[in-house]
Amino acid sequence: MIPFDDDLTACADLVQKGDPDRFATVMAVPVEARAPLFAIYAFNLELARAPWASTEAMIAEMRVQWWRDVGEEIAAGGSVRRHFVTTPLAKVLTPELAGHIDAMAEARRWDIYRDPFEDEAALADHIDKTTGSLMWMAAATLGASDEALVRRFAYGVGVANWLRAIPKLVAEKRIPLLDGTPSGISALAKTGLEALKEARGQRAKLTKSALLALLPGWQAAAILRQAVAEPQRVAEGTLGTSEFRRRASLIYRVSTGRW
Repeated sequence: MIPFDDDLTACADLVQKGDPDRFATVMAVPVEARAPLFAIYAFNLELARAPWASTEAMIAEMRVQWWRDVGEEIAAGGSVRRHFVTTPLAKVLTPELAGHIDAMAEARRWDIYRDPFEDEAALADHIDKTTGSLMWMAAATLGASDEALVRRFAYGVGVANWLRAIPKLVAEKRIPLLDGTPSGISALAKTGLEALKEARGQRAKLTKSALLALLPGWQAAAILRQAVAEPQRVAEGTLGTSEFRRRASLIYRVSTGRW
């Protein structure tokens, strides 16, 4: 088990402040699984913030490139630059998993500019390279071996997360949806629900420990069902359930092992 040193404590603090939902899922899993998850989720936060570090595209590009370089260093198996996130991350990720950082960083470049996605496939690819790669990193670190299954589940989670992020992205002058009509939003949400259904039908392929990495998707189905039935909630920024239902749902998932 990786010891909780100052770096990992800083990672946990970062996740608690910047990604409270994922923090809640980490605190719900056995202690031995928390260290790798905190390192991976802290990395994800730092990478996700990189494109927004400056309104100057060149500076934002440099921040994203910094993380691409980190991925190359970890994948190469040599020394890795000192940072409170990179140091524990290098202890957690295998060279193969570190290889996914480059695609994750490339996807995050979309946030720097204001161009729409070329087509629906491009949006799906973006979700896969961000949410899909993140969930696969976490699940593989905890023992998962079926990447396609994890990524299928992650797609549904990613669509739910994307729909919740729409108001912020629009406020930042981004174009997050090719079809922002009620029917277009409902159709996208339905693809997410179908992905969740397909993945859950194959849950027996994942070990109990690997399932812990899928806990961040505990709200996805409820959010997607809301988007299908009431697509206007996307623009309103009102997707989601009450704090009580959110916590109760997480407790249920943890206690039953259902995801």
